Amino acid sequence: MKTKLLVFLLPLFLFSCSNGKLQDIPARGDFAVLPEPASAERVANFAGGCFWSMQECMLSLKGVRMVISGYAGGNTSDPTYDKVLAGNTGHAEAVQVYYNPKVISFDKLAKAFFLAHDPTQLNGQGPDIGSDYRSIAFYRNEQEYRTLLNVINKIDDSGKYKDNIVTELKPLEVFHPAEMSHQDYYKRNPWDLYIRKVSKPKVLKLRHAIPTMIKSEYTE
Repeated sequence: MKTKLLVFLLPLFLFSCSNGKLQDIPARGDFAVLPEPASAERVANFAGGCFWSMQECMLSLKGVRMVISGYAGGNTSDPTYDKVLAGNTGHAEAVQVYYNPKVISFDKLAKAFFLAHDPTQLNGQGPDIGSDYRSIAFYRNEQEYRTLLNVINKIDDSGKYKDNIVTELKPLEVFHPAEMSHQDYYKRNPWDLYIRKVSKPKVLKLRHAIPTMIKSEYTE
């Protein structure tokens, strides 16, 4: 579990994890608040392991304006980080992506999501084990569902992975924003050993895999 790694701190001056700026995410108390999408903007939701790295991965993409970390896929109405980590809520760590479909399509967003994590690992990602770290691609309509299914079938048929993709496809019911302490965690905590050893390799792998889709300020 990543919480066991957080006790190890490394000096901030060693290196920074990202060149991007912090997002202007609204808050109410300790929790983030979901803003309304901008004009002609759409939103998408994904869960692929720890939301610290997934938020940064999705935010790196051209056409993405904002990414908020939170919880989705479960059955409780008041999830918190501690509750979700305990595994009793049914929720997974997830993100909500605000994107411009004229710049990045849902199809390309989905492909980036599958590159940003291991979709063949069941109920976990790397050292993070549990259903709260499971892979889920959420959809809002039939077209998005078919797009996701098509992306999965193409990846499976390509032979990229030895095992088949186990990502759940679920209609989005509700997305719960996480605590503000988890928003932009990757950027704000470059000294964190978990960020350095687990999150950063995932983020860099995505950026190197699809360089033409990455914002210039995120290139390293």
